[in-house]
Amino acid sequence: MKNMTLRQIEAVRAVMMTGTIAGAAEMLSVSAPGISRLIRYTEESLGLRLFERRAGRFVPSVEAGAVFEQIARVYRDVENLGHAIDSLHRGETTELRLASAPSIAQFVAARAVRGVRRRFPDLFVDLNILKIEETIDYLLLERGEFVVMSSPVTGAAVESRELARGQLVAIVPEDHPFAARPSVSVHDLATETLIGVDPDDPYGAQRIRPFVDAGIEPRFSLRGRFAQTVVGLVRHGLGVAIIDEFSVAEIYMEGFRRLPLEEETSITAHVAHKKGRSLSSHAEYAIACFAQELGAATRARPWEASAQAD
Repeated sequence: MKNMTLRQIEAVRAVMMTGTIAGAAEMLSVSAPGISRLIRYTEESLGLRLFERRAGRFVPSVEAGAVFEQIARVYRDVENLGHAIDSLHRGETTELRLASAPSIAQFVAARAVRGVRRRFPDLFVDLNILKIEETIDYLLLERGEFVVMSSPVTGAAVESRELARGQLVAIVPEDHPFAARPSVSVHDLATETLIGVDPDDPYGAQRIRPFVDAGIEPRFSLRGRFAQTVVGLVRHGLGVAIIDEFSVAEIYMEGFRRLPLEEETSITAHVAHKKGRSLSSHAEYAIACFAQELGAATRARPWEASAQAD
C-alpha cells in the first residue's frame, strides 16, 4: 500500500488550491523548486498523475479525484480537531461544579468565578453553597470537584489543604458608639448585645474563640446560622458581632462598620476534594483564583485603613 506523508498532502493541497507551483510555494512559505520536486516525486511514488498542466496552471486530474477527496476530508478533520481544542480552551461543552461555605460564597467566590470565566468564557459553572457537615457527601458522591470552606474538612477519603489565612473582625451598626473607634476589644464587645452563631457549629466555634481565649463566656442575645444572617442583623441595629473578614470582603458595605480586633486572631480557608480524584484543569485554575482572591482580601483591607484614618 502506497501512502503519502503529511508534507506531501500539504503540498498537493496547496497546488490544488492555488493552481500554480508559485502560488503553492507562497502559501507554504517555501521555494517553488522544492514544491515542484515534491509534486513530481509524489506522482512517481504513487504511480498516478495528480495534475494536468493547462496554460501554465495545474488542474486536478480526473483519475486522482478520489485522492483529492480524501485530502479534503483530512483537512476538514484537522480543522474540526482545531475547533475542538479551541472549544476546550474556551470551556465549551464542559462544566465545573464546585461548592463554597456561605461566608466565602458571598463575595470571594463571586470574584474567583469571575476570574475563571475570563479564562474560560463559555465554561458552565455550578456553584453550590454548603454547610460544613454537607461537604463529605458532596465530595464522595462526586457532585462537584472541590469545596472551599472556612474550616478544615476532615475525613479519611478527603484531602484538605489551607488556601489562605485571615483575621476575625468586629462588625457594629454604623451609628453605634464603637463605630468611631479604630479598633475594639472583645472585652468591650462582651458588654454589648451580641449576635453569634451556634458554638457547636465549627463556624460558630471559630467566632467565639477570641472570647474564650480572653476568659470571657459570651452571652448571645441573637443567633444566625450563616454569616449573611449575622451581617443583616447587625446592619439593622440589633447588636454587634465577630465575623470572619472573608464574609465582609466587599470594599463598600452600608449599614455597619468593620473594626479590627485588638486581640490577636486568625482564621483559615481550606480547599478539599475527594482523595485520589484527578482535578480538571478548570478546577485547578479555579482553586488558584480562590487562593488569589482570598489573599487579596486579607492583604488589602481598605476599610481598616479608612477606620484608622477616621
